[in-house]
Amino acid sequence: MAFTFQTTPNIRFGAGASSEIADLLKGYKAAHVLLVTGNNVRAAGLTRKAEAAIAEAGIALTVFDGVLADAPSHVIEAAAEICRECGVDVVVAIGGGSAMDTAKLVAYLAKTSDKLDDIYGVDRATGDRLPLLLVPTTAGTGSEVTPISIVKTRTNEKKAVVSQRLIPDWAILDPELTLGLPPHLTAQTGIDAMAHAIEAYTGKIKKNPTSDRFALEALALLSANLRKVCADGSDLEARSEMQIGSMLAGMAFAHSPVAAVHALAYPIGEIFQVGHGLSIALVLPYVLEFNRPAAEALYAELSDVIQPGYRRQSDAADAAAFIAEIEAICRDCGLPGSLSAVGIGEGDLSKLAEDAMKQKDRLLVNNPRELDYDQVRAIYASALAGRGLAAGG
Repeated sequence: MAFTFQTTPNIRFGAGASSEIADLLKGYKAAHVLLVTGNNVRAAGLTRKAEAAIAEAGIALTVFDGVLADAPSHVIEAAAEICRECGVDVVVAIGGGSAMDTAKLVAYLAKTSDKLDDIYGVDRATGDRLPLLLVPTTAGTGSEVTPISIVKTRTNEKKAVVSQRLIPDWAILDPELTLGLPPHLTAQTGIDAMAHAIEAYTGKIKKNPTSDRFALEALALLSANLRKVCADGSDLEARSEMQIGSMLAGMAFAHSPVAAVHALAYPIGEIFQVGHGLSIALVLPYVLEFNRPAAEALYAELSDVIQPGYRRQSDAADAAAFIAEIEAICRDCGLPGSLSAVGIGEGDLSKLAEDAMKQKDRLLVNNPRELDYDQVRAIYASALAGRGLAAGG
């Protein structure tokens, strides 16, 4: 088996690590930094320590706090223009996946003559970029260690820029920044991270021993702590475990890409303005049930990873137990179990299926079981009814 493993070369983890960012910037002889964030993140005070440290170090700072969910292309282009105009020499992001995805492309576009529309796809971004430091405020996307930025285009499609040039120089994990995350967002981002690990472990095309190890450890950490942080958001130890788990899941799916769960989640977010993590939760158990005939042995291997002490029986029983536990985690964390909870009806399923099939070549190709339009629509129908597909259905 041949594979290549590339990830963020430098990782700093620890409570309060975001206040140490100025020390890292000195290593790049930074004179002017662009901070990419969202106004909600800044208003919550999550950038305060970093901003103070940068100011104390005498480094000029420009703040772009216009990040929006799903990283719209026009926002990315506006931030890149500000970056160029200000003569910025280092880009920092503090925020969730959209902030980090935005910052990756800002750092790239500000240094090259490439246009965003020309680099969608794999390995089309081949130029240089500015130094890049990413600080996640959720435990979900793993973007701080991936070569991927997801962008919402002007036509409301989700497209990806995938390039090793987007791997940041530093991932700075400060679990204190996640302490104030509300339970519903904690649950949604946590389930997203779990889906990254599951899909990486069961990927049909690029599954490999290295991504497997990261996926297994990620899933163990995430499943052991998600209920804890939803019940008690102030549990710093559990928050820390979640953040490490999210990062490891990012490393896993960066090398064994996600599949049908994400393909079916995207249209829910795009059409109904549902957050990405919630979109994932709404389809995850139903895609797992559909995949069971092809992934039963792999799901069985995950049964005791997410349920320490579980006694293995048969692949069929263990796979069923794994899916049931995923459903239980979603339920216990307060996540809805059917599409109707976000206003989706029977009349919407055909459009959802049509849009999901647009991900055939990028995402569905990685799925352990092949899907066609009718099968995708049937999964949505099961998710609408709030019940799993019959195995093999």
